[in-house]
Amino acid sequence: MYDELKYWYLRDHKLFRTLSFSQIKQLCIVTGFKKVKKHEVLYFSNSDIPRIYLLKKGAIKIVAIDEDGNESIKDIIQKGDLFGEITLETEFPSNEYAKALTDEVVICSFLMSDFENLILKNPDLALSYTKFVGLKMKRFKNKFSNLVFQDAKKRMITFLKEWIEKEGVIENNRAILENYLTQNDIAQIICTSRQTATQLLNEMEEKGVLQYSRKEIIITDITKL
Repeated sequence: MYDELKYWYLRDHKLFRTLSFSQIKQLCIVTGFKKVKKHEVLYFSNSDIPRIYLLKKGAIKIVAIDEDGNESIKDIIQKGDLFGEITLETEFPSNEYAKALTDEVVICSFLMSDFENLILKNPDLALSYTKFVGLKMKRFKNKFSNLVFQDAKKRMITFLKEWIEKEGVIENNRAILENYLTQNDIAQIICTSRQTATQLLNEMEEKGVLQYSRKEIIITDITKL
């Protein structure tokens, strides 16, 4: 049963669409499959056996730990994203972990060595993977640019727009987001204090731009963002 699930999870992902039926079946042999619950830690970057992970369901956060032990959210991973040692580089490993944000999270994973061998045998997959990683690096670059050139309010608006684009349920100009993030999470994502993030959300609610609760965020009119 798991092999069948793994096959369809991989087949549906745009990264593997260039592979044949037999190639995907071969990939299933080296693919790990796991379901995790909300708040469960599912990945540590300092593992002795580096892996690449593919998120098939749910959402997780990548938490970075600095030399003093302070934690901050590095990224939010959503359905279809890759995470782990995606650069295929282990010489300078980062100190981070992944934690489930939603009630059910489903991941597939590969040993980095197995994935490297697969890429060597499939040039089309190598090209797709290069593009995939390139887009992810571009996203980090844009996030850094936003931090430098935008104030906290603009970063909040940019974050909400990107969230709506990825996961929002939109009807006319109204958008609904399942809220799996705390206000402290949002503050870390937009690189500000929790107090500032709360203030910005309250101001937007007072102006009728959004309705905020622990379960969902409703953007009453996305044209007002």
